Amino acid sequence: MLGLIYNNILIPWLILGLVTFLVLLKVTAPYGKFNNTSWGPNMSFKWGWMIQEIISPICFSIFFLISCKDYPAVIWIFFIIWNIHYFNRSILFPLRQKQTASCPVVIVLSAIFFNIINGFTNGYYLGNIAIYPSDYIYSINFIFGCIILIIGVIINIKSDNILIQIKKKGEGYKTPKGFLYKYISCPNYFGEIIEWLGFYIMTLSFPALIFVIWTMANLIPRALSNHRWYQNKFSDYPTERKAIIPFIL
Repeated sequence: MLGLIYNNILIPWLILGLVTFLVLLKVTAPYGKFNNTSWGPNMSFKWGWMIQEIISPICFSIFFLISCKDYPAVIWIFFIIWNIHYFNRSILFPLRQKQTASCPVVIVLSAIFFNIINGFTNGYYLGNIAIYPSDYIYSINFIFGCIILIIGVIINIKSDNILIQIKKKGEGYKTPKGFLYKYISCPNYFGEIIEWLGFYIMTLSFPALIFVIWTMANLIPRALSNHRWYQNKFSDYPTERKAIIPFIL
């Protein structure tokens, strides 16, 4: 039954991701600096974030472990990468922030829906379908993908730290400076895209590729909106900065 659902959900899920990208180019999701009350009831942004993000490792782990197979070591590496990432995103990241904002419940529910499907497709594939040789960790794509993933993690965390430090000062919104903020407005988003691109290269799995596409579909429009907001908010905002890809976009 799960195999049938998996086989029939991938292409519609990919198409929905592309449609979402087009929608988000026109409509900015109402959370963070773009929050408004017209989208229905609101809840704590911090708690909403923790709830929506913890769904991903839970679903991933359930559908990964459901086969009870004797997994090779490389499969466990993928399992650990996924869960460490989401432990940081769902627990450590929100707890480190001085966050009192709210966000619409509908946004949290949509994120929960995404994380259920994304956790299922990736967890089920890696735990039940994927086959890797015993020496796969020495393959070019595994090593290269691992390097890309680590670069993405460093960019993402270092960029997030800069934003967190600004918020901790309690001085309101300011122009982020330093590191890749010299070149783009949203290096944290850029790092996350690179991270999951690296994961795809490591796994060479179709669900991971769809995840990269969904990540881009969500974060590129968001970065463009943030970039325009910074330009409108600060008259001295650096004109040479791009939104999310250095020197390009």
